[in-house]
Amino acid sequence: MYYIISRCAFSNMKVLLKIIILLFLSINSSFAQQLPQYSQYIFNSFLINPAVAGIENYTDVKMGYRKQWSGINGAPTTSFFSANMPLGKNYLYGNANSFSGAGNNPLGRSYVQEYRAAEPHHGIGMSVLTDQAGPLRQTNVSLAYAYHIGISSDFNLALGINAGITRFSLNSSLLETEETDPTLVQVINGQAKPFLGAGLWLYGPRFFAGLSGQQIYPQQISYTTNTLYNDGKLVNHFFATAGYKIYLDDNFAMIPSVMLKYSSPSPLTFDLNAKVAYQDKFWLGAGYRHKDAISGMAGFNISSLLTLSYSYDATTSALQSVSNGSHEIILGILLNNRYRVKCPQRQF
Repeated sequence: MYYIISRCAFSNMKVLLKIIILLFLSINSSFAQQLPQYSQYIFNSFLINPAVAGIENYTDVKMGYRKQWSGINGAPTTSFFSANMPLGKNYLYGNANSFSGAGNNPLGRSYVQEYRAAEPHHGIGMSVLTDQAGPLRQTNVSLAYAYHIGISSDFNLALGINAGITRFSLNSSLLETEETDPTLVQVINGQAKPFLGAGLWLYGPRFFAGLSGQQIYPQQISYTTNTLYNDGKLVNHFFATAGYKIYLDDNFAMIPSVMLKYSSPSPLTFDLNAKVAYQDKFWLGAGYRHKDAISGMAGFNISSLLTLSYSYDATTSALQSVSNGSHEIILGILLNNRYRVKCPQRQF
């Protein structure tokens, strides 16, 4: 049933939209990619887009680990913990974003036929991420806020921001040089910088599309006090994601998705994924990362409390001769899951 959006809801959305526009305008060029990458981006969209916070009607907790290019000494490893949830009893206990009864299959056609846009509501979240690559380590802790609003009977728009602190550290004891390196004479072993991100997320019963920027607050960073070598910068990252659900029959659904990534001056790159899900029990998928890897994925919705997914990337770049591939595993916990659903309703 279509509803009229209140003036207050429009006012809140306008304020948040102005903030996000200003954040995107503040982005300038940088030197290289710094943030970690994920093969299962469709299952942890919250890490790259704060607008996803509160999109489900339960508390979504995820823990993950990624081993990039296993077999290469000092190759990147990433671990993370995230949690996000909606705010408001009206949202949690009986609205258009809830199921009509406990355990209904979110892949069923009735969900699409009876779909209504979400009531205006808020979402909050937090994440802790650690990325280690050789002697370099960064740890990010951030909080997120999102506002969700129905813009028609079938479409929802979410706007979000996240902010926190990233600590960069260098273990100089792992560095060995044949001669004295001037950049290592006056080493800065640790430093903390503010972290800022913003995003938009448009979604409906069978699709989603998002745009986000991360690490968008311009910051200088260097691991030496030598002024000749301290002109480093944090890199601004852009992400664009989209996906669509195609029903094959009453039990099977296919979800193709794409993610575009850009951080200047690196060229635009993309990931293509597709998964086939059976009811709310398990799914299989495959992916392709441009000029980097192909991947296989599988996931199990163990219960209305736990989900587990795994992906393996076979390297196709020049590193394939020394890399044994990349591994990524994600454990999901669905807290306060009143309707006991076994897979995400909004993120497929």
